[in-house]
Amino acid sequence: PTGSLLYPYGPEHHDQKNPKQDDGASQKVSLTVPFTFYGQEYQSLYVNNNGVISFDTRVNQYTPDPFPLADGRPFVAPYWADVDNVLGGDIFYRETTDPKVLERITQNINQYFPTIPFTATWAFVATWDHVAYYGSTTNKGNTFQAILTTNTQTSFILLNYWDIQWTTGAASDGDPDTGLGGTPAHAGFNSGDETNFYNIPGSQTDAIINITKTSNVNVPGRWVFQVDVFKAIEVPTEAPKVANVNNCWL
Repeated sequence: PTGSLLYPYGPEHHDQKNPKQDDGASQKVSLTVPFTFYGQEYQSLYVNNNGVISFDTRVNQYTPDPFPLADGRPFVAPYWADVDNVLGGDIFYRETTDPKVLERITQNINQYFPTIPFTATWAFVATWDHVAYYGSTTNKGNTFQAILTTNTQTSFILLNYWDIQWTTGAASDGDPDTGLGGTPAHAGFNSGDETNFYNIPGSQTDAIINITKTSNVNVPGRWVFQVDVFKAIEVPTEAPKVANVNNCWL
C-alpha cells in the first residue's frame, strides 16, 4: 500500500532488506552524514525487526519497556513490539539524497515547523511492510515507517503509521488469534540520558492500535519531532479512545 502518508520504499527504490529472522536486525549501517539525536552525533545505526532504530547496539528485545530506559540505550521506537518477519512482511531501509524525496520532506517540515529554517540534504527511510507478529495464527500485518532527516545542523524524525492491525506478539502475552492484549507496542524516543524521552500517547495500552488516527501535526497517522535538541509538539493529554471490535467507540 502506498498512500500519500508513506514515502516511497521497496526494491525499486534501491532499498536494502532485513534478513528473515525473528528478533533480527539489519547489519550495522554506516551513514554518509552524521545524524544528531539528543545532542549526540551518530555515524551508524541498526534497523531492528522489532520496530526500533538504534544507534549504539542492536535491539533484539521483543517486549517493550516504557521510556526512559535505565540502561542508556539511545533509540527511536516507531512501533516497538514482537515482529516476526519469518511469518510475514519485510523491513526495508535506505539512505537517500534523491531530490524528489528531499523536496517532499522539506515541504513537510516547513509546513509543520514554519519558524525553523530547514532544507533537507539527507534522509534515511526505514519501512516495516505488512510485518507479522510472533506466534501469529492470522495474516494480520502492520505497515509503518520512520524517516530520519537532517540539513547537517537540525535533524527531524517523521513517523508514519499507514496500517496497524496488531499490538502484541504471543511471547508478550498477546493472543495468537488477534495479536492484541498482553503488553502492547510502544512508540517514542529514548535519548539514553534518562532525562530526555517521549512516549507517544497510547503507548503500551490497547489504544496504540489507533496510532493511524493520531498525530502531533494534524495529519492522522503522522508524528514529527525535532530531535537534534529534542522538542516535542505537545498534544492534548486526553487519552485516545479505544475502538471495540465492531468499530463502535466505547
